[in-house]
Amino acid sequence: MRGVQVDHATIQRWVYKFAPFIEAKMGKRKRIVGSSWRMDETCIKVKEQWCYLYRAVDKSGNTVDFPLTKRRQRRSTQSFLIKAIANNCKPRIINIDKSGSNISAIKVYNKRSFSKITIRQSKYLNNNVEQDHRFIKWRILNGLGFKNFESARRTPGGIEVVHMLRKKQMINPGITMFKSFCKLVA
Repeated sequence: MRGVQVDHATIQRWVYKFAPFIEAKMGKRKRIVGSSWRMDETCIKVKEQWCYLYRAVDKSGNTVDFPLTKRRQRRSTQSFLIKAIANNCKPRIINIDKSGSNISAIKVYNKRSFSKITIRQSKYLNNNVEQDHRFIKWRILNGLGFKNFESARRTPGGIEVVHMLRKKQMINPGITMFKSFCKLVA
């Protein structure tokens, strides 16, 4: 509502409390993504330690998935890949940069599930996901930082949901962003 004074700490508490529910509802109402993915990770500082936000977008820029992990290793990347494929469709090709953990995670997934996901390494084709990182980085840098991991995990989830609504990734693309958000929280 316009004209209502709300403290920034109140908004942070709302994000902490309601972001997981809105994120889960968005996962059910999200449109199907394409079969060509771009996958990358970016760093976020939490309590003076670096954590890694893994993100995947499809060829047209639609968000596939986005977990935050404490470590940058093959197991983290592999669990992200399994979750992303379970919530969406299996990709035909994944474009990555020169990250060793991404390569090994995709190879292990291919071996265990008997699939043939093609790995393509091209930094120029990965610009979609690199440009998509800037929206999260911009929102996080404007804040005061994160004091614990759980808060850092939930906040990018809320930012990503709003960004997906802005990109019109909900099943009903003809309605406004505000009406889409109202349908999610109702």
